[in-house]
Amino acid sequence: MRLLAALSTLAFAAGLAAASAQEATPPDIQGVWSGPFKTVIFGHNAHHPGNETLAQPPRVREITFTMAFEGQDGIVTWGHSWSDPARKEPFAIAFGADGKTGMGADTDGSLTVTLTGPDRMEVCYAHTGLSPSQAIVASCGVLSKAQ
Repeated sequence: MRLLAALSTLAFAAGLAAASAQEATPPDIQGVWSGPFKTVIFGHNAHHPGNETLAQPPRVREITFTMAFEGQDGIVTWGHSWSDPARKEPFAIAFGADGKTGMGADTDGSLTVTLTGPDRMEVCYAHTGLSPSQAIVASCGVLSKAQ
């Protein structure tokens, strides 16, 4: 019985070691990334100004969006994002075990990130009508790292 318990414990420890060995750390993504985003928005906010209300049909817009990754510690990274440099907003992102897929937030919404190459990433953003602007937003784009 003790031998069985010891073998089970050893197998469990080996499984944990193998799982942690498979976890990948994302590459250093610090720097400025920018690219076009396509957005659907009900209402308006700082990135999509106007007088539209939630009761009106949504607008579809294209904007240039920029993210400055200012710090990184392993799987977590942070910085500021903007469509207008005068209105920068902080964000934080954490990457999963694959080192390529991340999830994050800014002051009023959530982000998903997929690293698709050393200088390209896909980013999607959403926030609900409960945000301070009360706008409903869904947006995705491909960002390239500035050289």
